[in-house]
Amino acid sequence: MRIYIMRHGEAHNFAPSDAERPLTPRGEALSSQMAVQLASQLGSDLDMVWVSPYLRAQQTWQSMAGHLPEPKRLMTLDDITPYGDADSVAAYIKAVVSLERPETLLVVSHLPLVGYLTAELVAGLQPPMFITSSIAAIEYDPDTEASELLWQANPEG
Repeated sequence: MRIYIMRHGEAHNFAPSDAERPLTPRGEALSSQMAVQLASQLGSDLDMVWVSPYLRAQQTWQSMAGHLPEPKRLMTLDDITPYGDADSVAAYIKAVVSLERPETLLVVSHLPLVGYLTAELVAGLQPPMFITSSIAAIEYDPDTEASELLWQANPEG
């Protein structure tokens, strides 16, 4: 199966709270660009999408949704905010994947979680840097828990 981990698009620096920071027009455009790139990797199915409740992550998904297959299940998860625990999120991913056997999972989240989560899922990997709108693809075998970082893509522009 494939796990795609994405950092939200570029967001404005100021808002009433961190959770309320909206995307910039550039953040929307680059997130759409990455969705087109991801669509070419996915084929026709997208099983699960998990999105942080923070506005910038929700808007990132909204910018992407029109370019991707409609997910079989779309969920907002409180545990994948910037302050989420990578170990707990990785354990949750492994449990859900083992039970439900999706072929694809897209996680739209934040720094520092995205880097630590990628490293948690791929043994021996140093946490990679994620610029805004970047995506990492992990091949994961739920039977053996073997995993491999396949690629990491950054937006152009």
